[in-house]
Amino acid sequence: MAAITGEKIWLDGQLVDWDDAHVHILTHTLHYGLGVFEGIRCYQTDDGRSAVFRLAEHVRRLYESAHINLMEIPFEASAVSDAILETLRANQLAEGYIRPLAFVGEGAMGLNPADNPIRLAIVVWPWGAYLGDEGLEQGIRAKVSTFQRHYVNAKMTKGKTCGDYVNSILAKREALLDGYDEAILLDTQGLVSEASGENLFMVRDGVLRTPPLQTVLDGITRASVIELARDQGIPFQEAAITRDELYTSDEVFLTGTAAEVTPIREIDHRKIGEGRRGPIAKTLQTAFFDAVKGRSEKYARWLTIV
Repeated sequence: MAAITGEKIWLDGQLVDWDDAHVHILTHTLHYGLGVFEGIRCYQTDDGRSAVFRLAEHVRRLYESAHINLMEIPFEASAVSDAILETLRANQLAEGYIRPLAFVGEGAMGLNPADNPIRLAIVVWPWGAYLGDEGLEQGIRAKVSTFQRHYVNAKMTKGKTCGDYVNSILAKREALLDGYDEAILLDTQGLVSEASGENLFMVRDGVLRTPPLQTVLDGITRASVIELARDQGIPFQEAAITRDELYTSDEVFLTGTAAEVTPIREIDHRKIGEGRRGPIAKTLQTAFFDAVKGRSEKYARWLTIV
């Protein structure tokens, strides 16, 4: 995988050259994992313009994540939205991935960050299909992980907290080492939670289901797909899912900023449905890409032109 590079990074209120965006080795977040971030996509629309998908919702969640973790970002939300657009323009990036990261800077060490500064960086880079173009069309292979998802009272699950993703890294690496593309994690009750970095949906007898928001992140792509499904007249339920229900489902697919809408064709050596992208996943994929590419006036409100 090629190294990520670019022209400019927005750091603490100003654009700096890519290679000059440094932090101290005693940066608190580096040692203890207390930081929050967002993953956002910018798409090139069919008319040649560039648009950020659901920018306001992503920035709002960044601030909610910080609030959950007792971090006060020293910039107004509107300034962060403007900075994201500024960073895209500075890098002349028509389409790609956006990573705002709020982190605790250097100062005190130990578990209490005390008065260490809260810093903010925004990085953008080109990024294609996270699970591969073939995965979008043919579906991927997944395994149920030996690792459990965070329990709501062990680590609050509604923030995108840096350290929480060690859990995801362990599950993802286990899946890859075992020859799969992605991991599906269960919660502490043994019910389906989410994948390493995506929300999960299943289809059975024409009804779309996804786990409720207990141990899963309130995904912005998840919410978008639910709205698209309802607008398409697809019956929908937010309800608990067991592992064996996945095995006997007609379709399973993942949603997320990185993964977009990615079908799963096999779980734990069990073929899902026909073993390829199903009709509901295809319908929602088409609707999703029509929305992000500016082909649907109905969802133009989801796009912020760069």
